[in-house]
Amino acid sequence: MWRIIAYFVLVSFVGIGGGIGVGFYFFPIAFPPPIANESLDPSELLAVIATGRFINTNKLDPVHRGAGSVTVLQRTVFLGSDFEVSPGPKFHVYLVPKEMVRRARDVKNTDFIDLGPLRAFKGSQKYTIPATINITEYKSVVIWNAVFGFLVSPADLKFL
Repeated sequence: MWRIIAYFVLVSFVGIGGGIGVGFYFFPIAFPPPIANESLDPSELLAVIATGRFINTNKLDPVHRGAGSVTVLQRTVFLGSDFEVSPGPKFHVYLVPKEMVRRARDVKNTDFIDLGPLRAFKGSQKYTIPATINITEYKSVVIWNAVFGFLVSPADLKFL
């Protein structure tokens, strides 16, 4: 009888834990945040330092994709209105000093700057660059999955 109870308790914990884990993963996919709609002031457009476009690094992976523009100002990273990534858990916006980021190890082996969690999977968004950062030392903006440690979509910056 005690084996049945122990088995029941074990299966219950595994089932509840698995259900919670699956829920955390699929919640942002099933209930995505609304489309972001932040904007830059016309005066800010005069201070553009760099631009870039998000790309898909693995054409065979239909799940992890990204597209759209990024604009970098002295203290702001701005994801354009055409920005879009596939939904997933705990995506962050990183500044990466390496050029041509195409693999996760290109990010993991650098002193990247985490600008914070992605607020929406689609639409324009602003992220503040800390005042201590020299933006010209960072060659890429990257969307990163902080839960699983993988690259979602990089953007190579072209300085003006």
